[in-house]
Amino acid sequence: MTEWIHLILETLAIVSVFLGTTIVLMMTNVVVKRTGVLTKRREEIIMADKQSESVTFNDVFMFLIAVPLVLLWVSFAGYVIWTGLANPGVLDQIESYTTLIAILGGPALLIIKDALDVWKNEQESKTEFYKTKAQSIIDFNQQAQTQAQMIETKQQEHEHKKK
Repeated sequence: MTEWIHLILETLAIVSVFLGTTIVLMMTNVVVKRTGVLTKRREEIIMADKQSESVTFNDVFMFLIAVPLVLLWVSFAGYVIWTGLANPGVLDQIESYTTLIAILGGPALLIIKDALDVWKNEQESKTEFYKTKAQSIIDFNQQAQTQAQMIETKQQEHEHKKK
């Protein structure tokens, strides 16, 4: 039984190192952007890339960090419940398992909430971009149709004057 606990704790340590490294890299990215190290031209390129239809960093973060973290948290809780039902000896140590789930769950929930807020804001920004893009296409098509009708009317008037 203690072998499983050690295996789970080692796995959690590895996952924590990976998540910690990712968080440090994200914070470094934010610091670099805020200190103005990036040139104005580079910022314009980044803003243009954000408005494009490609996959963004936040999308990748959601699917590489947040989703596996939630799955790890839920699977560990499910494992504890399943082993608790199958093995009555686990119920004697249920407090330590519950504490471990709570320790994982607290930071996981905060990280997931922040990531979801960032992702939600980005999706709203994309939605606004697409609305603006669609309206500009509609306006362009309407102007093109008006111009084509005007050209046709002028041609008909010109032909009518010739006769």
